[in-house]
Amino acid sequence: MDWPLKIQGRFLTELTVNEICALLKEYPNWNRSRLSRELCELWNWRRPDGQLKDMACRELLRKLESRFLIKLPPRQRPGPGRAPIIEPVKVDKRPVDCSFSGLKPVRIIDARISTEHEKTFNYLVKEYHYLSYGRPVGQNMKYLIFGANDHVLGCLLFGAAAWKSADRDQWIGWTAEIREQNLGLICNNTRFLLLPWVNVFNLASYALGAALRRLSEDWKHRYGQEIALVETFVDTTRYLGTCYKAANWQKIGQTKGRSRQDRYSKLKVPIKDIWVFPLQRNFRDVLYRQ
Repeated sequence: MDWPLKIQGRFLTELTVNEICALLKEYPNWNRSRLSRELCELWNWRRPDGQLKDMACRELLRKLESRFLIKLPPRQRPGPGRAPIIEPVKVDKRPVDCSFSGLKPVRIIDARISTEHEKTFNYLVKEYHYLSYGRPVGQNMKYLIFGANDHVLGCLLFGAAAWKSADRDQWIGWTAEIREQNLGLICNNTRFLLLPWVNVFNLASYALGAALRRLSEDWKHRYGQEIALVETFVDTTRYLGTCYKAANWQKIGQTKGRSRQDRYSKLKVPIKDIWVFPLQRNFRDVLYRQ
């Protein structure tokens, strides 16, 4: 084993891993959540809003276990590979086929303002998006798109940026070190869904624009920092990215045909176009900041 290891942006020495093993031995009744919280406190590993980086720490622990360096207690809740059960929700499926002006007012709502809204979001994306839905990884914002009379039209999900993207990183012009430090200033539009019975010209580009106008402030309110740049990856075997172009996004390149979590070039997925939208005029200065 070559030390130190770099996992989740942290450098781990052999001594650090031995300390984790010692905690597991000393406190055999701790579950994974308790262990990750204690380690975050010990390392003072926090998000910009001061909250513990609990999810990042749990991912770090899973990766250490996958390398056979530690043995974690059994999971008490579904992990990333075992998505939670999403219950069906009653949805108005009456066709919406009209001009955009006939649809107004169109509103973008934070799906977490109520349990029912979030259940609706989860069900719609799982049921009607071609990538389905389990649970987002890390920080994320969920939005529902409503038309007149509270008619649900679609959903938008923004989550963690891709760890690496050669064309994106070259376009930004940052080093690997700065990317690792500032990646949290980028988020990814990982799901965009207009329901299959909704056919309204210009709705998609309007919804994107309306979501982006509030995204950075919403992200800051929830996670303590603003977003400088939004990215998305469009599967060109299915879509042309027309709505992103209409919403003034910029196409900057293509992916290499690897999944977001693939560090070893083994998982082959369709090549996708990379689109970006700056949320700050000086976004490069912000992303270069050390």
